[in-house]
Order: sequence, then structure tokens, then C-alpha cells
Amino acid sequence: MGILASETATAAGATGGMIGMILVYVVIFGAFFYFVMYRPQKKEQKKMNAMLSSLEIGDSVLTNSGFYGVIIDITDDTVIVEFGNNKNCRIPMQKSAIAQVEKPDEE
Repeated sequence: MGILASETATAAGATGGMIGMILVYVVIFGAFFYFVMYRPQKKEQKKMNAMLSSLEIGDSVLTNSGFYGVIIDITDDTVIVEFGNNKNCRIPMQKSAIAQVEKPDEE
């Protein structure tokens, strides 16, 4: 009777050790995904929000579709961008469609 009790105690201890190892692996993989995927994405989002909040009239912008233009007017979530030398080509678009901003040189 004593032999059976010690064998079941040993099996229960091994099962507890396996669960502990699984939890360690879950924590390690969770930390890995946080530092590799989530954290860089948050940094990029903060950088994009800072860029969009610093938009001013007269800035040269590159849109997500690859067009270069100059900002003519800014509202809360939209901008009006003028493309090329043609003054009739003014298109309203969302701020999120802007990929890059170049401030004009002040001379």
C-alpha cells in the first residue's frame, strides 16, 4: 500500500512540473511577441500621429497612393491637397492617407 501511494505522489509531482514548464514557455513566448510585434507597432503609430498633428498649410506631402502635393487647407480629419502646377487639381483626403511630410525650407 505504501508503494502505490508513493508512485501516485511522484506522478502528481511530475504533472505539476509539466504545468509549470508550460507556463514558463507561455510567458517567454508572450514576452517575445510583445517585444517583436506589439511594441514596434505602437512606436510607429505614435510617430505617425505626431507627424499628422504637425501638419501645416504649405507643407509638401506624399500620399499613400504615391502622389506628391501641397496642403492647401486642413480640418479635423481631412486635408485638401493641390497636385502639380494645375491650380484646378485640388483633392480632399483623409489625414491618414498621408505617408510622408516635408516642411518647406524657410530662407
